Amino acid sequence: MGAQTFTVKTPCITGGRSHMPLVRTDVLMSGLNYYAPGRKNKLHTHPGEDHMFVVLDGEATFFDKDENPTVLKKGDGILLPEGHYYQFESSGDTPLALLRFAAYKPDRKGIRRIDTSGGTNTEDEMDYVCVDGEVVDGEEWTLS
Repeated sequence: MGAQTFTVKTPCITGGRSHMPLVRTDVLMSGLNYYAPGRKNKLHTHPGEDHMFVVLDGEATFFDKDENPTVLKKGDGILLPEGHYYQFESSGDTPLALLRFAAYKPDRKGIRRIDTSGGTNTEDEMDYVCVDGEVVDGEEWTLS
């Protein structure tokens, strides 16, 4: 596999969240998560993966399984090792742009995500997805 280049940008959305894959190898993935203000995800973990997030725009509040908050502003990051349960929300007044990295362990199994209600997911987000919102035609968020 050769070098991969990418641009840190994603379509603007009317609400909800989106995920824009940027690059991927057998051991590393990077993508751009984009969340409308107030949007959050469920408490979950990723077996066989370490995660790192960097706030590029907006504000994120991450919570561990004991609901301890960690507020991240533009330029701040967080490393979440395999087995760490977390959730986050877009806690600022503007959309949250998060650069996401996942490092895959050699023994990574088929389950990609487990939430605290017992729900599992076996799918990787390999393509652009927009959930609970619509893409705004002709408008993009770009790293500046």
